[in-house]
Amino acid sequence: MIDPIQYAITSSGDVFLLEANPQASCTVPSVSKAIGRPLSKYAALVMSSKFLKDLNFEEEVIPKHISMKEAVFPFEKFQGCDVILRPEMRSTRQVMSISSELPSAFAMAQIVACQELPLTGTVFLNLNDMTKAHLEKITVSILDLGFKIVATSGTSHFLELKGIPVDRVLKSSGGDLDQKDGRQLRQMALAYKVPVITTVARALATPEGIKSLKSSVIKMTALHELFEVKNESFFLV
Repeated sequence: MIDPIQYAITSSGDVFLLEANPQASCTVPSVSKAIGRPLSKYAALVMSSKFLKDLNFEEEVIPKHISMKEAVFPFEKFQGCDVILRPEMRSTRQVMSISSELPSAFAMAQIVACQELPLTGTVFLNLNDMTKAHLEKITVSILDLGFKIVATSGTSHFLELKGIPVDRVLKSSGGDLDQKDGRQLRQMALAYKVPVITTVARALATPEGIKSLKSSVIKMTALHELFEVKNESFFLV
């Protein structure tokens, strides 16, 4: 297993492989907990002459639940740090959640990663032209949850053309001013512990996660109860 692989994708669609880090220190424990089987223990036994059939591990395990692994970033510990991710490694640890549904697994992963999703409030939207194709779906999902939306002029204009009126807010545009404004907004959000979403995938998943938090109660279940493990020390991974 490889953890992680880092890519850089240019605006023209060219893909560059930056790093393939061949260590399993993070992936194997996570997968072991996701499928309920002690992969590190199995690997050691196989190296000591055991066969997979001796371990009753000859078929791929397909869980009925969803496992979500999330990175934890200590941005608030470093004054002036920007939350925009770049190729360098910035996470200090990883957390994991398990649920029967993807939205609740995502929401719980955010909670344990100290990025708890709000259930009410105001959402500030500012998307560039490359990501505006997803803007209507994201906005409608947020409005359906009862949130108020404010947006910059370009984003609000796009939404108004779609028949979705939102409140406009001022923000610098173009060049260095735009980048400086964006950085200050992200740093202020970080200071006040307001969740910041910087990817389309997370923006699409967040409304579904909030919806699951509103409609269900989070329950804690031990891994050994989830898998009903017997005579397996799969915590030793």
